[in-house]
Amino acid sequence: MKVKLVILAGIIIGLIAAAFLLPLSQWLTALLERIGGLGPWGPVALGSLYVVSCVFLIPASIPTVAAGFLFGAVMGSLTAIIGGTAGACAAFTLGRTIARDWVTRRIARSRRFTALDDATGEHGFKIVLLSRLSPISPFIILNYFFGLTKVSFWDYTWATFIGTAPGMIMFVYLGAGLRSVAEVTAYARGQGQITTTHRVFFWGGLVVTGVVTVLLTHIARAALRKVAPAREPRSP
Repeated sequence: MKVKLVILAGIIIGLIAAAFLLPLSQWLTALLERIGGLGPWGPVALGSLYVVSCVFLIPASIPTVAAGFLFGAVMGSLTAIIGGTAGACAAFTLGRTIARDWVTRRIARSRRFTALDDATGEHGFKIVLLSRLSPISPFIILNYFFGLTKVSFWDYTWATFIGTAPGMIMFVYLGAGLRSVAEVTAYARGQGQITTTHRVFFWGGLVVTGVVTVLLTHIARAALRKVAPAREPRSP
C-alpha cells in the first residue's frame, strides 16, 4: 500500500509541475475548438473532458465556461453538471480503491480522526453538499478526500450533483455570453472583466462558506463527543 501511495504522490507532483511548465491553456483552447465542431457529439466529448480533469487534478473552470460558450445556457448547464459529477465520481472511486484501507488503519490510532470519519459516514450527504456549495472549497482535492471517508457512493454522487449545480450554472451562463474561445480561457483563469454578477456570487459565497464552516465544526464536535466515552481507557 505504501508503494501505491508513493506512486500516487509522484503522479500528483508530476501533474502539478506539468501544469506550470507545459502550455496547457493553449492545448485546451485548441481542444475546445475541435469539440465545438463535433455537432451532437460535442457535449459527450466535453463531458468526458471533465472526467480527465478531475482524475488528473486539472481545474474544470475552463470546460465549464466553455460549455456555455459552445452549447448555450441550457445544454451547457446539463453538460457541465453531469460531466462534473461523473468526473468527481471517478476521482472518488480512485481514491477509495487506492488509499481507503491505508487511511482506515491509520485513523484507528486517533480518536479525533475516527470521529471525523464517523461523521462523514453518518452525515455524508449533508457534509458533501455543504462543501460543494462553498465556492472556495477545493473541488478537485475533495473528490479524492471523500473517497477516503465512510460517505456512501450514492450520498456522495447526489450531493455533488445538487451542490455543484449553482456554481456550474453561473459559469455556464457567463460562458454563454462570450464571443470566442480566447475569452473563455481568460474568464476561466480569472482574467475576464469583473461584473455585478461576479460580485454577488462572491459575497454570497463568503456567507455560504461561513455557514458551512460553522455546521461542519458542529457536526465534527458532536461526533467526537459521541465516540469519546467509548474510547476512554478503563480505570483499574
